[in-house]
Amino acid sequence: MRIGIGYDVHKLEEGRPLILGGVTIPYERGLLGHSDADVLVHAVMDAILGALALGDLGKHFPDSDPAYKDVSSLKLMQQVGGLMQKQGYAVVNLDAVIIAQKPKLAPYIEQMRANLAAALQTTVDCVCVKATTTEGLGFCGTGEGMAAQAVILLRRQV
Repeated sequence: MRIGIGYDVHKLEEGRPLILGGVTIPYERGLLGHSDADVLVHAVMDAILGALALGDLGKHFPDSDPAYKDVSSLKLMQQVGGLMQKQGYAVVNLDAVIIAQKPKLAPYIEQMRANLAAALQTTVDCVCVKATTTEGLGFCGTGEGMAAQAVILLRRQV
């Protein structure tokens, strides 16, 4: 068994789509980043890479590489899932939380779970996605940005 933890944060900016867990969410601002800036998927990828002792997201997908400009984070996660499978591991459980004051994310959570499960070639019942606010505190609470945390448990396949 291997356990990994991931964390990501991005600033909110006008003129960008808001993509979380591979779902485009109607909102007046989106997350700023080199890729699609999907904080949820980035946190999950960092958790997997950590569990496998393979470094962090920037090591594998540097923001200085134009190949990753505006790329779908779910496509990158498929590559990380491939590394996981190559090392002989599979997902036992993924638990993730998005930290954002707005917008309300409850209507999109099930699709996020399905997207993550598909990208990691696991079942939806192994994937939990939650959303919380910070009661108006900090950069997430004031709407300057969003963050996500993820914890993953991997099992070596026999």
